Amino acid sequence: MKPVKVGICGLGTVGGGTFNVLKRNADEISRRAGRRIVVEQIGARRDNPDCDTKGTQISRDIFDVASNPEIDIVVELIGGYDVARELVMTAIENGKHVVTANKALIAVHGNEIFEAAQKKNVMVAFESAVAGGIPVIKAIREGLAANQINWLAGIINGTGNFILTEMRDKGRDFADVLAEAQALGYAEADPTFDVEGIDAAHKLTILASIAFGIPLQFDKAYTEGISQITPEDVQYAEELGYRIKHLGVSRRTEQGVELRVHPTLIPAQALLANVNGVMNAVLVDGDAVGQTLYYGAGAGAEPTASAVVADIVDVVRTLTADRDNRVPHLAFQPGQLSDLPVLPIEQTETAYYLRMQAAEQPGVLAMVTKILGDQGINIEAIIQKETSEEQVPVIILTQRVQEQKMNDAIAQIEALDAINGAVTRIRVEQL
Repeated sequence: MKPVKVGICGLGTVGGGTFNVLKRNADEISRRAGRRIVVEQIGARRDNPDCDTKGTQISRDIFDVASNPEIDIVVELIGGYDVARELVMTAIENGKHVVTANKALIAVHGNEIFEAAQKKNVMVAFESAVAGGIPVIKAIREGLAANQINWLAGIINGTGNFILTEMRDKGRDFADVLAEAQALGYAEADPTFDVEGIDAAHKLTILASIAFGIPLQFDKAYTEGISQITPEDVQYAEELGYRIKHLGVSRRTEQGVELRVHPTLIPAQALLANVNGVMNAVLVDGDAVGQTLYYGAGAGAEPTASAVVADIVDVVRTLTADRDNRVPHLAFQPGQLSDLPVLPIEQTETAYYLRMQAAEQPGVLAMVTKILGDQGINIEAIIQKETSEEQVPVIILTQRVQEQKMNDAIAQIEALDAINGAVTRIRVEQL
């Protein structure tokens, strides 16, 4: 049987890793796939010194790969939105299957891409777009197909997790750890996508669509970063028996689907609370199976290449199957996606950690607790720190309540003369 010919677009960290894994493990991969897989062409602006590409056709124009009649599968590893979208759509138009690690592309343009792929009877595989080498998409889409997924929560950005781990373990502040993360190559020169939750929201959008069978709706995801988390918050959370993690959370409710990324207090003994450094983990709750955890390296050349190559093998295994007999892109058949809405953050429900600076005078705490009580917000715990200053920190842990009620309560608390500055609010999940 003739070999399947692959074209790799982008020879950076992941592209180089993919090329090397395909070359090094060629025999093992062909035994699994049932056919030999060869890299026929590479499209890259520059060479990768870690790859021995001698004997492989290289083009500086990636679109040469998408239009090459010899290529069966185009592997898109250039990243970004616009050029990547054009490349993938060109490949599909030319009847080629696509494998991509581009979470931004799938989260923003996935609906359009999958529709085009259906029409052309080609596959688009994207396991490596979420959590690097962890096969979480395959697990939810195939392994948990018997379940109604109730909720999922994940640490799906290693940079943010590294920063929060260092802040907890060493008492350092955010800016100091971010600078180290940049020096170590964990964070980009512009770290916005990582620390403000955009990268995690791309990934959560994909996971939620697969879990709940809804169209991709990145524009409706709520994102909040970790740049305002202080060492004091980390310390107070520990005193209350919690740890702060930058979580992506998606939950099915009767009203719709929650889709949110934000700093979150979770119990210190919870599995996710003990995922440290740059590691990723996703916790999924299904009605039949209960909770399952998927843990591993969420980035890096060969961990991500592991998922890219697995997708290539999957495509090769089903090359002869028609579209109706393949695993659907978003787990549910294209005509069976739900119109369950994504809820605005104001309609979501969670518990809260509140920290405020209060004047050291009688009656302040009573005023604050009355405001919370008037909004129907029950208090779980209160910590009031004794200091010699005129302002004292007050930390309150609440029970679950709708976000809009908490917004109203915080606005009233901040309006009190005895409260100095803004109230810090971090959501709490028991998982």
